[in-house]
Amino acid sequence: MKKPSIVAIQRLDVVAGLTAAAVVLPKAMAYATVAGLPVSVGLYTAFVPMIVYALLGTSRVLSVSSTTTLAILTGTQLGFAVPDGDPDKLITATATLTALTGALLIGASVLRLGFVANFISSPVLTGFKAGIGLVIVLDQVPKLLGVHIAKEGFLRDILSVAHHLPNTSLLTLTIAIAAILALLAMERLWPHSPAPLVAVSAGIGLSWFVGLDSAGVAIVGFIPQSLPSITLPTLSLVQQLLPGALGIALMSFTESIAAGRAFAAPAEPLIKADRELLATGAANLAGALFGAMPAGGGTSQTAVVRAVGGQTQKASLVTACAAAATMLLLAPLLSLLPQAVLAAIVIVYSIGLIKPAEFVSIRKVRRMEFRWALAAFLGVLAFGTLQGIVVAIVLSLVGLASQSANPNVYVIGRKRGTDVIRPLSPEHPDDETFEGLLILRPEGRLFFANAQRVADQIQALVVEHKPRVVALDMSRVFDIEYSALQMIMEGERRITEQGMTCWIVALNPSVLEYIRASGFADRLGPERLFSSVRGAIQHYTTSFNQN
Repeated sequence: MKKPSIVAIQRLDVVAGLTAAAVVLPKAMAYATVAGLPVSVGLYTAFVPMIVYALLGTSRVLSVSSTTTLAILTGTQLGFAVPDGDPDKLITATATLTALTGALLIGASVLRLGFVANFISSPVLTGFKAGIGLVIVLDQVPKLLGVHIAKEGFLRDILSVAHHLPNTSLLTLTIAIAAILALLAMERLWPHSPAPLVAVSAGIGLSWFVGLDSAGVAIVGFIPQSLPSITLPTLSLVQQLLPGALGIALMSFTESIAAGRAFAAPAEPLIKADRELLATGAANLAGALFGAMPAGGGTSQTAVVRAVGGQTQKASLVTACAAAATMLLLAPLLSLLPQAVLAAIVIVYSIGLIKPAEFVSIRKVRRMEFRWALAAFLGVLAFGTLQGIVVAIVLSLVGLASQSANPNVYVIGRKRGTDVIRPLSPEHPDDETFEGLLILRPEGRLFFANAQRVADQIQALVVEHKPRVVALDMSRVFDIEYSALQMIMEGERRITEQGMTCWIVALNPSVLEYIRASGFADRLGPERLFSSVRGAIQHYTTSFNQN
């Protein structure tokens, strides 16, 4: 297959960058309103961070700006830091929060903590994002209705919205519903289309010709017609904003690495986690100095770049140039945009965070992980978005600990008429076992947290089968910690005292090294150590005249 020329690649990148701009810029402005910030902050976030990531990132197509999740987390933290909503204080707090996020990401890169992105399991992340999506939708409902409520938490906000329903502005609601229906229709008929740009353009046109502002419909209002100016963080807010910045940094990196890996072509270089930490950190740190809110890689906008043929980060540079042109040339027009249209954009592109089908799929496979997903979902609604991150991480770690602490111990048999060794199961009722020989296979890393459970399972199976020889197949044990090794040695002693013989089979090299160092190998002797299960079966059948 002929590769595209350099000129063709550049042309594809220009088209991809402009198409992405039509999607990214309206959404960036909308996400800024989610955070309680001026829409201009959204444009700043689609400008500087995108340029910096394009120069440093390892993904060829990842588009970095604001995202739905980061916007709501930012808004929550800014609400704590600037409860009175003072515009000047908000800008300073935003710069401080974004700078902290960038510094934490860069620090994590220096410490090579890229693996931390894997600490939130997929089911828990599904629940967390569904909770975030529901919170965002409720947050935008007052703008659809043309009313204002004091935010006091998810459940109280529902009651407050219900209380304000009689004050609904029918014109505002009509505009919002029309925008939502138009966006949904365009996304359904034309996936990855510049639907947000169409909605924004229609809203501005309607506002221009009808005079929506004078009719009582809230509009965006003044937007400075200039590039962002230098904004300095303040040390006085560091202590207050640091916990929130930790959560935002984690979500920024988690979303970025997931999007980068999802849209990486097979022939492209691998996404390097630690380098991504550096790139997203630098993007946020630079963005902070120019008034941007926390940024990360967006899945939907990256999908647009890939779908229209983007090949390199030149596409992001084109999108950034489009953001600059918008700030310099189109600010007066954007000031006419109805807030209800921005709210419609936020809702349409936040609903995708709520995926009931994933909950159903998780429940079909593993009910315990479904419960974790549900707990993460409810944690966001009950405790708030930032606390929801803590709930998500704790649940993921509890899940990891639970899986590690509960390894399986299988009884092993042989497929009749073959040399295939496998665990006994109802699916293979004809598999053969050998009278007097019990082959047990523990799986996973054996360490202090699961040693007793493994010992109890082995003892229960020994009592049940009453074998002459117990053969421990260690082929699936890739590591053994000191406490677990002591458990194996103690188990062997008890088996011997009960008049049975214990064999150790198929040790991995590192585990064999530990067993030799402990002196256990010498105690067993070569006659009770076997390199494979097949060898142990052959020795048993020969020694005890088994067929």
